[in-house]
Amino acid sequence: MTPTRLIALTFALLLSVPALAADAPAPAKPEAVKPAPVAAVATLNPGDMAPDFTLTDIDGVQHSLSKYLADGKIVVLEWFNPDCPFIIKHHKLNTTMNDTFGYFASRGVVWLAINSSAAGKQGAGLERNQAAHKEYGMIFPILMDESGKVGRAYGAKTTPHMFVIGKDGKVVYTGAIDDDPSPTVRGQRNHVINALRAALEGRPAPEPSTKPYGCSVKYAN
Repeated sequence: MTPTRLIALTFALLLSVPALAADAPAPAKPEAVKPAPVAAVATLNPGDMAPDFTLTDIDGVQHSLSKYLADGKIVVLEWFNPDCPFIIKHHKLNTTMNDTFGYFASRGVVWLAINSSAAGKQGAGLERNQAAHKEYGMIFPILMDESGKVGRAYGAKTTPHMFVIGKDGKVVYTGAIDDDPSPTVRGQRNHVINALRAALEGRPAPEPSTKPYGCSVKYAN
């Protein structure tokens, strides 16, 4: 074999050898799977459209916001936890909630207590809430929101946290029930009464929002 053919054959063999592993790009690492973050609590402001919901109460009856609005009702929502001292303040030490609803019940106002406590947390469970409903002599239903979906949609932060929804479905008032954040003393100014009076008279609430006080809503982690 001539030197020229030997060189050509050697060059061809070199071209046919695969690239060294060290020169090959490293395979891409699979992206780590991350759990979905817990849904953040929304912020609902006066003038916003209230999120619709359908929840079942402690007697197995379903309640839909859209149905009450279609019937021309003004709706009050009270976030509820029967074992929270601030709920006890307004349902047992004082009868703030019953008194306020009773004053407006014949004027097209619906009042719904909503419990967003997750299973195993303070105030959760059907039997506990059935017992509390009787113990507190409540004249309106308790709706169960164990998943916390409705509470998060409304941005409910405390028990109680109050929302007044006008006939047009917009939030009229959000915040505290009254002006005394102590765990025992009933306030001198009832914000929900003022908001309901305004809504029934077709005017804006004098204080459309205040800072809610009470226990934190016991959402699932």
